[in-house]
Amino acid sequence: MDLFSLAKEQAKKEIEKLRAEIKYHDELYYQKNAPEISDYEYDQLLERLKKLEEAYPEFVTPDSPTQRIGGKAEGFEPFQHTVPMLSLDNSYDLEDLYAFDERCRRLADGRKYEYVTELKIDGLSVSLHYENGVLSVGATRGDGYTGDNVTQNVKTIRTIPLVLKDFPPEVEVRGEVFLSRSQFEKINAELEIRGEKKFANPRNCAAGTLRQLDSSIVAARRLDMFPYDVLRGNKKLFSTHWEIFPWLEKNGFNVNPNRRLCNNIDEVIDFINEMLEKRHLLDYDIDGVVVKINQTALQEEFGATTKAPRWAIAYKYPAVQATTKLEDIIVQVGRTGTLTPVAILEPVHIAGTVVSRASLHNEDEIKRLGVKIGDWVLVEKSGEIIPQIVQVIESKRTGEEREFIFPTKCPVCGADAVRPEGEAIRRCVNPDCPAKIKARILYFAMRKAMDIEGLGEVLVEQLVDKGLVKDVADIYYLKFDDLTNLERMGKISASNLLQQIENSKNRGMERLLVGLDIRHVGEKYAKILTNQFRSIDRLAEATKEELDTIPEIGEAVAESVYQWFRNPRNQEIIKKLKMAGVKMSASEEQNIIDKNFAHKTFVLTGKLERFTRDEASTEIERRGGRVASSVSKKTDYLIVGVDAGSKLAKAKALGIKILSEEDFLKMLSGHVDSNS
Repeated sequence: MDLFSLAKEQAKKEIEKLRAEIKYHDELYYQKNAPEISDYEYDQLLERLKKLEEAYPEFVTPDSPTQRIGGKAEGFEPFQHTVPMLSLDNSYDLEDLYAFDERCRRLADGRKYEYVTELKIDGLSVSLHYENGVLSVGATRGDGYTGDNVTQNVKTIRTIPLVLKDFPPEVEVRGEVFLSRSQFEKINAELEIRGEKKFANPRNCAAGTLRQLDSSIVAARRLDMFPYDVLRGNKKLFSTHWEIFPWLEKNGFNVNPNRRLCNNIDEVIDFINEMLEKRHLLDYDIDGVVVKINQTALQEEFGATTKAPRWAIAYKYPAVQATTKLEDIIVQVGRTGTLTPVAILEPVHIAGTVVSRASLHNEDEIKRLGVKIGDWVLVEKSGEIIPQIVQVIESKRTGEEREFIFPTKCPVCGADAVRPEGEAIRRCVNPDCPAKIKARILYFAMRKAMDIEGLGEVLVEQLVDKGLVKDVADIYYLKFDDLTNLERMGKISASNLLQQIENSKNRGMERLLVGLDIRHVGEKYAKILTNQFRSIDRLAEATKEELDTIPEIGEAVAESVYQWFRNPRNQEIIKKLKMAGVKMSASEEQNIIDKNFAHKTFVLTGKLERFTRDEASTEIERRGGRVASSVSKKTDYLIVGVDAGSKLAKAKALGIKILSEEDFLKMLSGHVDSNS
């Protein structure tokens, strides 16, 4: 074999290896939600494959990951649906569901059937056509009869397989394209940085993205899809709807796990109520549950009206959006001095609760929305998130609306409210602003910090206003008489609170660091700093260089911690806390310094039998070790479980020590020396 042929053969092997590796990581990221490499490392693999395929185009295949990277289109061609994509009849109360059940029983005429319940994803429907297993067309629903051919954009969605594993000559898969809440937040954050208009909600963003003429933009936004039906020509592929799900999973689709086969309408309603409770925990928006007859033969027999099938119905949850009037805008001051505008609304029912306030975030958001006092606005409530104003209803304006002028002075203390260049927020500069003190004390007392039960908003308001507390350390110098002289504070309540304050002295360094509210230092970095330094005194002495050398601590966190401990006011707080007897070192449960773990970096891969990943990470961190998400030259150990991924190969290539779960257990018990 000549050198050219040899190089070509090597390129082919590398291309095949890269494709397999990328597909493996796609499955971990999109279907198992357990990524093993960073986005940067993934992009490097894809870029290498792209260059190889450009050099050897004869090796390009329809299912190559590079075929998801498209270019620009002139426009979209119309696409005629073989079987109309009908909408569903909507149900807003249980009476509608019982009526639907009654109709189905009547049409079934004594024949047995089940219902299938699936989540109603708040996205947009698409139709995917495969010829001989290869994706040939991806089209939007349009008016149900004619949609747009958006094949190039659909190919960028990594949860849509380009090639099927098990297929008839022609098959159509229908599904709902959507955008996850977490991805939506990233996109809007990037748009805000660039000074561009943000999207109102994930559905609008998904719809706008799928209609982009530049498919590279679509690829960057990471749309997702859940399939909900499979057709072969104008017929269903299986005898029951429930059978489509294993087939879809086998062929690489991301199938929504929240579904149920129900024997009767009561089981359907149980599922609906269950998902209503869980909907705020999902990373995507739903607006209800779809109920379908399971038996395909009955579906065909029941047929459809001109608008909707008779064998399915959509139960809609209470609205998460509503229109109401914005009566006023007030400005609140947080613990860092941030001025946050809050909309005071005419009370309105949204998602089962009465909403009378909504966040407006900052002065730029007020300008972006163009909102005025007296406007009618569209308010959205998503799960447990604070209600947001997403749109102004300009058509309802009367001319009596008033512009809101954002204050340049703190509304609480009157000090200057300064907006640093390049930032979207304005802050009160007064370190003694009562609003900042109150917010800091409440934060210090919260459960994940010092956990002082009974130290609530009303009490803190009185303590600060009467001058009894001027910083968090003053909490530990409160006396019984100080408390009993306050409104609504009896002797028993005062005694209980003093006991809670006393108990909090032993929370340990990690919880104290959270409560001190050092900028950028939340629970994660508090744990890392505690494991590294073991005492507040040692942390206070740390140089910027020492802080910056900790792998997980970035430059911004290091600078923030360093400057906090150099501030004379903060030094005085630490001194007062120490004199009050507040514990300044790692708690007993953390104080397990182990030479096998201290200052060493561990990475986990595969499934462990005796631990979850969180449990294993906790054991490592308790002993002074660190846990990283990806293998690098700084990694000391790779702990390997069942079905280990590409991290194992990378660790071997870098000469990193490999530990089995048994080795890890021995290290935890102290029966093995990691240096051996």
